[in-house]
Amino acid sequence: MGGTLMAQVGLASRRAVFNAKGRRLGGLLCLAGMLGLGLGPVDAQQTRHADDPFLQISEGIAGCPAPAVPLETPAQARESAHWRAERGTSCYRSGRCRLPNAYLYDAEIILRVRLFAQQDERFVGTSLWVLGQRRWVFVLGCVGSEAQGRAIEQAIQGIDDVEAVIGQWRVGSEGAAPYPVVGPGP
Repeated sequence: MGGTLMAQVGLASRRAVFNAKGRRLGGLLCLAGMLGLGLGPVDAQQTRHADDPFLQISEGIAGCPAPAVPLETPAQARESAHWRAERGTSCYRSGRCRLPNAYLYDAEIILRVRLFAQQDERFVGTSLWVLGQRRWVFVLGCVGSEAQGRAIEQAIQGIDDVEAVIGQWRVGSEGAAPYPVVGPGP
């Protein structure tokens, strides 16, 4: 399979892949591609070409590492443009979206997730960031317990226009983060 890791992940994330505990691994693969985990060295010209909404929604756990902002080189952006266009418009063509491109929902969805987090007790005692991409919400950061993380995922899934929630969080702030981090990670 050719192309960038992001293009490969785009195809791989269509499959429902599970580990022994039943947790989705497809989301982790997709997140790795979105956050710019490539096979070669980091290019100094990486920028946020896609402009997918990415923001912090809670700050309740000290020492929780901040996720790295998703970056692409201009070449990676050109290569991912095709699968982003296909995925964005297929939602509309299939009748699952009222807007002509699934990416048009993301900014509004992420703002609603932030508002919801500010008003819901389940987010107390967490440090979380959210990333929106084609009606999928990626939840990154630290939670107080496994049950709290699952409850948050379920709550976000109930927000209008959210198609999927991919949890990439960990319990507490110790150990390796399940996502690329800003600067040197633990």
